[in-house]
Formats: sequence, C-alpha cells, structure tokens
Amino acid sequence: MAFTDLLDALGGVGRFQIVYTALLLLPCGLLACHTFLQNFTAASPPHHCQHPASHTEAAANDSGVWLRATIPLDQHGIPESCQRFIEPQWSLLRLNTSTYEAPTEGCKDGWVFDRSVFPSTIVMEWDLVCEARTLRDLAQSVYMAGVLVGAALFGSLADRLGRKAPLVWSYLQLAVSGAATAYVGSFSAYCVFRFLMGMTFSGIILNSLSLVVEWMPTRGRTVAGILLGFSFTMGQLILAGVAYLIRPWRWLQFAVSAPFLIVFLYSWWLPESSRWLFLHGKSQQAVQNLRKVAVMNGGKEDGERLTTEVVNSYIQSEFASVRTSNSILDLFRTPAIRKVTCCLMMVWFSNSVAYYGLAMDLQKFRLSIYLVQALFGIIDIPAMLVATTTMIYVGRRVTVASFLILAGLMVIANLFVPEDLQTLRTVQAALGKGCLASSFICVYLFTGELYPTEIRQMGMGFASVNARLGGLAAPLVATLGEISPVLPPVVFGAISVLAGMAVTCFLTETRNMPLVETIAAMEMRVKEGPSQKDAEEKSEEISLQQLGASPLKETI
Repeated sequence: MAFTDLLDALGGVGRFQIVYTALLLLPCGLLACHTFLQNFTAASPPHHCQHPASHTEAAANDSGVWLRATIPLDQHGIPESCQRFIEPQWSLLRLNTSTYEAPTEGCKDGWVFDRSVFPSTIVMEWDLVCEARTLRDLAQSVYMAGVLVGAALFGSLADRLGRKAPLVWSYLQLAVSGAATAYVGSFSAYCVFRFLMGMTFSGIILNSLSLVVEWMPTRGRTVAGILLGFSFTMGQLILAGVAYLIRPWRWLQFAVSAPFLIVFLYSWWLPESSRWLFLHGKSQQAVQNLRKVAVMNGGKEDGERLTTEVVNSYIQSEFASVRTSNSILDLFRTPAIRKVTCCLMMVWFSNSVAYYGLAMDLQKFRLSIYLVQALFGIIDIPAMLVATTTMIYVGRRVTVASFLILAGLMVIANLFVPEDLQTLRTVQAALGKGCLASSFICVYLFTGELYPTEIRQMGMGFASVNARLGGLAAPLVATLGEISPVLPPVVFGAISVLAGMAVTCFLTETRNMPLVETIAAMEMRVKEGPSQKDAEEKSEEISLQQLGASPLKETI
C-alpha cells in the first residue's frame, strides 16, 4: 500500500482537501497581480518636453499655440516625446505642414505627461522616458532576477525545512516588501523591493503546488494541478479590474500587496505535509496532522485509530524504495537523460521568454490597457481547456509541440497585420499568449513524466530555473525594439517555433506509459523503444501501489 491509499482511507477528496486547496490557490491568483503589475504601475503615457521656466507665463496663456511652436511633430503628426525647438517657431502657426527644419534639443526642463488615464506611474515620477526609457524594462528584469534567485533558494529550503515554513515566510516577505514599495522615494529603492517581491514568487508557487498535490489523493491531483493554472489566469483578470478602479500607482501597489498579510495570518493553520514529516523522522507530528484531516473529513473514529505503526504499514515499502540524487550532474551523465535535459532547458526557457514577452508590454497594442489585460486573461481559459483535453486523449508531446509552434506563428504573423487593425493584432497576440499558457500547464506534467523517479525532483527544479531565466530575458529582448520594432516579435516567435520542433524531434511520448524509476531503466527503455500499445497494456497490469504513485510523491 502507499500513502495515497491512506488518504483515501481518511476520506479521499473531502472537506479538508477542498478547503486546503482553496486557501493555497487564492494567493497564487493574487501573485499573478504582482507578476503583471508593471503593465499599469510602469505605464508610459503620451508626453512631450516641458517648456523652459522662463516661458511659463506665455505657455499658460495659450498652451496649445505654445506647444505647436515649441515641439516638433513626428512623421505621424504627433508631438515629439524627446525633442523641442531651441527657440519658439512662431512661423509654424501660419504653415500647414508637419515637417519643419529648425534646430532642436533634448528635454532639459523635464516632461509634461498626459494624466487622463494614469494619474501617476513610476515612469512619470522618475522620468523613465527618452534616454532613461530602458530603466522601465530593467525594473521588470530585476523582478525576474528575484524570481530566479527565489527558485534556487526556496527550492532547497523546502527540502530542509519543509513546505510550510518557506511558504509562510514568502507570504510575509511579499506583504512587507510589496507594501514598502508603495512608499519608496527613489527608483533604486523601488528595484530593491521589486527584487524581494520576485523572490517570493517561486516560494509561493512551488510550495503551494507541493502541498496541494501531497495532500490530494491520486484521483484529485490532475484537477488540483489544473486549478493552479486557472487561479493564475484569474489573477490577471482581477488585476485588470483592480487597476481600472485604482489608477495611482502607489495605491495600486498597496492594494495588491496588503491582502497577503491576511494570507500570512491564516497560513499558520495550514498543516505541514505529512509525507515530508515522515521522510524526516517526525512521525508523531505527521500522525497528528492526519488525525486532523480525518476529523475534518468526517472520520473522527478513523483518526483516533491512527498510530505511527498503522501509518508505517502504508508507507514503509514506498519510502524504503526511494533514492534521491545528490548531484545535478546526474541530469547530464547518460545519453537519454542528457537529451531530455537539454531539450527541456530550451522548451522551458523559450516558453517563458515568449509568454512574458507578450504579457508584460500591453501598451504596444494601442488599445485600452485594461481591456487588453482582461482579454489576455479570458482567452487563456478556453486555451487551457483545449490543452487539457488533448493532453489526455492525444498525448503530451503533440500538445506541447503544437501549442508552442502555433503560438510562435501567431506572434510572427502579427508583423504582417497593418498597424491600423489594432483589434485584430490584439486578439491574435492574445491567442498566442493563450497557447503559451496552455503549453506551460502541459510541460509541467510532461517534465515530471519524462524524468525517472530518482532524479525527478532535481529535474523539475532545474527546468524551473531555466524558465526563470526566460522571464529574466523577456524584458531585455523587448528592448531590441529600440533598434527595430520587428526584432522582439521575431525573436519571441522564432524561439517558440524552434522549441516546438525540438519537442517533436527529441522527446518521447509519455501518455499511458508507466513511470520510469531509475536512470538505468530509462536508458533501457530508449534502447528497446517500447511501442505505445505495449506501454498501454503494461500500464493496465501494474499494481494498485504503482497506480497510486505520482512523480511528486516518489521524489520525496
């Protein structure tokens, strides 16, 4: 018997699992608000050069006339954002032309921003425009750097301290650093706190997923994992609504951070994973947690009969067969593992860089940023449903490859859509992002099935780090638009298509195949090349214990 059989005996997917999962998924949804927050707090509204201080009175008397005489127009007839005439050109008021040759200079006296949509943003407050416009993307890269550091730090802490301690600390750190960001007075301080906020992303996502899956019986794990993806999507819709109601960036920053203080307070009630407790010799506490589960699921008498000896009878054989890897080099030692690892590095990186590249620069679509954010979130939902269906009935490899290639082609195709068809461009980009979000859900499961049990946890962690590198690179790729507006979509689209082709060429299908336990067994499978039919027949014959074992459970 296995631990999952014990959970079934204590009520299966009962009241405890439902409440526990809901309390963990709620902050995951709110976490999406922070990931995409700079779409609003760092929005760059239309702006032009401030007039010289010596001409304040003249500008105030007739601002429209003064603007026409002091600010040159670009090729679209819009006032230049970063240039002004050295001297007012009054003759322009008599000329019916948008082109005029006269000496210009930079905005030495600052900028005037259009505050009709955004009363304040970090761009307005710290003048992150013109020569300093790359600092806006730098701030998002700093956040992603924090996510990367958090993935390495909180991943290792979860193995040493348990899942709950890093999770509770992440809630507190996000609440404090997020609220503090609303009060900072300099751009450098803003970046420091954004880095601290980014660190908590991995601490919350990874540990929430572990706790949900480890407390959920086998039949409920697929749905629970999918709900985690949907909660992140719902967070994007919540952000669109909150940002529409709260426009000043400091108030918006505080509004999406303060709820984590409440999450921090109730998180103390969440019990630690009993699987982790048993693995680390804390049997008494593990049994106490299981008794609480039994009581909440309506099985008080079953809980009272639980003892350490009874629990050990369920889990002894399962835990005794587990052997974890001690070196990351095990991901590259043998040919089959090396091929899987190298391919997954590209897939996770490409998926992440394209996803965040599309999702973090909504102003380029020239529609209401609130509408675009909501549209991007809404389209993710049917795309994920389609991915879930094809993953179950068609296969993992086809699903991941198809969504990656389709997303890349949609991004590249947007280059050929005229600029004036902004609605079409936005919908097409939203569909591309929906495909990338769907492939993210698929690749999580696919990765866990590809790696053998003894290195599965390490493989998942290593793949996650590559995804964070992709998120870190996304804002930097976006800065290529300063060289040519064609470069960012070409890079995002091409890298996604290449990743999809790599999945098709180098990864094997895992649908209905039994999980591989060791590196040696995986090498043997690759050499023998079992057919899908043989795998399905074999999977029907394996024991209840094997059917109950999941990738995550076997790695603990």
